[in-house]
Amino acid sequence: MHGDFVGGLTQDRFRVLDNGVDEPIQFFAPIEAPAEVLILLETSPAVYLIRNQHLAAASALVEGLALDDQVALVTYDQRPEAALGFTSDKSSLLAALNKTQYTIGMGDLRLYDSISAVLDWLAGMTGKREIVLLTTGLDSSPPARWEALAQKLRGEDVVIFCVALGGPLRGALAQKPIGPKSKAPDRKSKSADAFGQADGVLRSLATTTGGRAYFPQSDQDFAPIYREIASAMRHQYVLGISPAHDNQFHTLTVEVDGGSSQPDPARTQRTEYQVLARSGYLAPGP
Repeated sequence: MHGDFVGGLTQDRFRVLDNGVDEPIQFFAPIEAPAEVLILLETSPAVYLIRNQHLAAASALVEGLALDDQVALVTYDQRPEAALGFTSDKSSLLAALNKTQYTIGMGDLRLYDSISAVLDWLAGMTGKREIVLLTTGLDSSPPARWEALAQKLRGEDVVIFCVALGGPLRGALAQKPIGPKSKAPDRKSKSADAFGQADGVLRSLATTTGGRAYFPQSDQDFAPIYREIASAMRHQYVLGISPAHDNQFHTLTVEVDGGSSQPDPARTQRTEYQVLARSGYLAPGP
């Protein structure tokens, strides 16, 4: 895992493109501050079958938090339920996690609506707003609910880190070949399709908000993942540009020069650093 924060970078090392066009950086500041993170934890029947891995994931996250980090816990299946308000008391978080109840039996799974509700809950907060999503990524709602959430995220200033649960199951289904001549997909094929769609959703959530999606395959993968998430939440570079005023969505690209501190119009994006930044912003009206 190579996710250590790189400190000491100066403004001239960064480049911001708005819809592919260079924009002058009007504001620049490296920020190190305690994280305020909301854990959104799936408690569906699908997760019940892998609940030991689920709890291991949450415990690893607690171990990666600093003493002054603030954390809250929300669980969801058909709807989100607040389990713990923001606190720096990690023992309270562990106690809430240990009391987590899982849904048994058939039921709808509403990931998209639960994220949307959490965004509304966080709307009154000042400062950094970050969500760690522990989930299979599955959702049983109509496609229109995803489209509504995707549109909403374009106007929100929140970062989402996604950690996919059920790694071994996802991998086993992904390796199962699906023949083009199959007339009726079997249950495993349908499950593989569902997890494939879920993977795409988690990657999209992370890319849109400037976070990252992780797909651990074993319990040993969680500790380095959560160290990386904890570091990313506490250490940031804040860059500001003058936004357009056309009521349109603008794509953003942030590049970091890996070597020279002198501007070079012919340079290409270096690969020494991986930049986590929002994929764009919804411009205000004229």
